[in-house]
Amino acid sequence: MTTLIRPATPADVPLILAFIRGLALYERAPNEVTATEEGLLRDGFGPNPLYYCLIADQDGEPAGFSFFFFNYSTWKGRPGLYLEDLYVEPRFRGLGIGKALLRQTAVFAIEKGCRRMQWEVLDWNTPALDFYRAMGADLKDEWKNVRIEGEALERLAAGAPHPIAGPGLESAGDRGKPPRTEPR
Repeated sequence: MTTLIRPATPADVPLILAFIRGLALYERAPNEVTATEEGLLRDGFGPNPLYYCLIADQDGEPAGFSFFFFNYSTWKGRPGLYLEDLYVEPRFRGLGIGKALLRQTAVFAIEKGCRRMQWEVLDWNTPALDFYRAMGADLKDEWKNVRIEGEALERLAAGAPHPIAGPGLESAGDRGKPPRTEPR
């Protein structure tokens, strides 16, 4: 049995979405996936990718993926890697594919100068918790994940006096326009 870990290509976008849906089903939230092939293609394979993805092929069949992007540690003054998803199809579990994906993701992180990798795991997912501990992960129970999304995010943003201008900071509607100097 041969496992090959390779970078995802634009042709893999339908597969990436299928893996995302498989993970959502496993995590008991299949109806929460709103990602589209168009969005994944745009956001991962343009001139400034917002994410990276590795695909695991087992004997020529797609078996799993890792999906990740960069974050930044202000305390360390270095980039980090956030592992959004690590998933192996049920029929391929127990073959070391998850470990191979996690290791290759770590290689990517180190090559890009990252000093750490981090991710979230559901508290009921005992197999994943055990797997991550076995890989040397430190579970940070004292930290709480915080998320704001949807209408709450819109309400929060509505309170800002004006958009911030600067390289990479302009809003999507303001790209290519000169920065505003007066409040909106």
